[in-house]
Amino acid sequence: MERDEFISIVESRNPRTVFEPLGIRVTSYDPDAMQVAMTVDHRHHQHLGMLHGGVSALLAESAASLAAAMSVDLRTHTVAGVDLNATHLRPKRGGTLLATARPLFRGRTTHVYGVEITDERDELVCVARCTIVVRPRKADSCQLYASPQTIRSR
Repeated sequence: MERDEFISIVESRNPRTVFEPLGIRVTSYDPDAMQVAMTVDHRHHQHLGMLHGGVSALLAESAASLAAAMSVDLRTHTVAGVDLNATHLRPKRGGTLLATARPLFRGRTTHVYGVEITDERDELVCVARCTIVVRPRKADSCQLYASPQTIRSR
């Protein structure tokens, strides 16, 4: 799949994903350094008013999954996160976070990414490792190009 086609598909689908309500945006489409960003506000806090660790995990897996998706032919394969390890290093109440996923290993059926989440001062907030499985698509289940109506009717 061509880069521009991949970007067009992701950008058209993001408003119907968790990206929209949490304000997550892709800032760099690069399978060797995929980046997603988010400005931290009340939507991302846990009960003590700090960034919820699950949100950091979501950012990390999102960056890794997009990097993996951009690294395979999505017409013939699909990707999914199967393991995530995240270490939270610094609390955040506000500011901007940038998650950068870099490949540690890209095999035929498994990819592993290291993800660094930094803040606006380029300080580490979280580090993660995410394992992505790569599987062939079934001939009749190419949902990548299916319309939302087609997907709902299945």
